[in-house]
Amino acid sequence: MSSAINRVLSIQSHVVHGYVGNKSAVFPLQVLGFEVDNINSVQFSNHTGYTNGFKGQVLNEKELAEVFAGLVANDLHKQYTHLLTGYVGNPTFLREIANIVKTLRSVNPGLIYVCDPVMGDDGVMYVPKELLPIYRDEIVPLADIVTPNQFEVELLTGKTISTEQDAWDAIDWFHSKGVRTVAISSSELGGSNALLALVSHNNDIDYQRYRMVIPKQGNGIRFTGTGDLFASLFLAHSTLTKCDMSTTLERTIATLQAVISKTLTYIPDDVKAGKVTVTSAQRELKIIQSKGDIEQPKILVHCSKV
Repeated sequence: MSSAINRVLSIQSHVVHGYVGNKSAVFPLQVLGFEVDNINSVQFSNHTGYTNGFKGQVLNEKELAEVFAGLVANDLHKQYTHLLTGYVGNPTFLREIANIVKTLRSVNPGLIYVCDPVMGDDGVMYVPKELLPIYRDEIVPLADIVTPNQFEVELLTGKTISTEQDAWDAIDWFHSKGVRTVAISSSELGGSNALLALVSHNNDIDYQRYRMVIPKQGNGIRFTGTGDLFASLFLAHSTLTKCDMSTTLERTIATLQAVISKTLTYIPDDVKAGKVTVTSAQRELKIIQSKGDIEQPKILVHCSKV
């Protein structure tokens, strides 16, 4: 295999309509030159936040192992340079991912595992609580890069984050577990009109820490799939920049902000003004329409070294 080819195995949710999970992650990675093989942990009609629910199927751990066994039987698993995981809904499926990481590492010790430990947001867990100790004790120590939000950091570390120093202390907990790169994709430490993103890279030789204040957009509209998009972009840019964390974070956030800006142009003015309630369909990210911003992110907000 040519060393120039980056191939990602992405194990995440899939929706027929909309952009979360693999639908949010695969296209940006492909646009940036990565081959992506995706295993869909669920196949739903739409994401679970829609008013009239959703329909679909959930892959179980035996089915995941069976699909992966087919890749192994054909030696296809030897081609992966990266593993990316996102939403997982049950404990035994998550443990099977740990087995997959170990198998991939056995044939490629340089495999980079990017883990987005999707468990909740805004103080609410939306996965079974049994997943927390598995992420904390079994999955996180296997990861090279983790991309949690503030609430997920608090869950994993057992510590409340009230200040930026709290966040850096929590990041050190991940490093103590063997995680090389920690990117807190969003936190409420930036004040009422901004989010604060933090990234720390520590591989015992190279030590980098950066913070970025990100202006909030959309008058309080919450978009689904942004965390999945962040993780995929961070994987891509950390690889393309050879772990230059400043450039990685700036490019990742630039694209994310551009996608949100593009999405907002499709939302009616009365909705953006708060006069009419936004629908789940209106909040779907306009990722395809943002192809140019994925290929050539325009950096408008810079990060600062800590």
